[in-house]
Amino acid sequence: MRRHGIDLRVLVSLLAIVLAAGAVALAATGCSGGSAKARNPQFDAAGVLKPARLAPPLKLRNYLGQPVDISAYRGKAVLVTFLYTHCPDVCPLITSNLGVALNLMGPKAASRVQIIAVSADPKGDTAKAVAAFLARHRMTGRMQYVIGSARELARVWHAWGVGSERDARQPEFVNHTGIVYGVTGSGKRLTLYAPTFKPGEITHDVPLLAAQ
Repeated sequence: MRRHGIDLRVLVSLLAIVLAAGAVALAATGCSGGSAKARNPQFDAAGVLKPARLAPPLKLRNYLGQPVDISAYRGKAVLVTFLYTHCPDVCPLITSNLGVALNLMGPKAASRVQIIAVSADPKGDTAKAVAAFLARHRMTGRMQYVIGSARELARVWHAWGVGSERDARQPEFVNHTGIVYGVTGSGKRLTLYAPTFKPGEITHDVPLLAAQ
């Protein structure tokens, strides 16, 4: 079975990667996205990781060549997601809804969160492609979009329990785990958001994440 050019067998294998990394159960949708099963009444997130542990390292360069290190954002909530610029469905949805969430927060609340998008496509996510993607979704300057070589990105994918591989039958598509992680102000990976999250979930949870 295929959906949006994605082979279901690949989705199952990517799901296994996430589970092996210690995340909660996810049901793959769209561009290998997921929705978490476990909930916590404090958060609007689809799931909460227990116990919360320090977020894995994430140190790459953005599309402008500037260094980005997740540890530099202590004191803020950090939302980490995995995208590629030529994605036909889930990635634009995630990006657009993150932008809506920032708008709903207003400047003061939005200053307490940093969004980091990690490329899931080292070949296709060139600096030019990322710049166009961010401009198209009105996220230029509002989201760090980090890129790198296949080896550099694979280290991050593995550390964060994310799978990514080009579809063998339709190479214009990338099968990847479409998920958003919420990281606390103290640097712990705590919440999980499905690719179909509602912006209000983010606006509710950001102050809680930043304070922890």
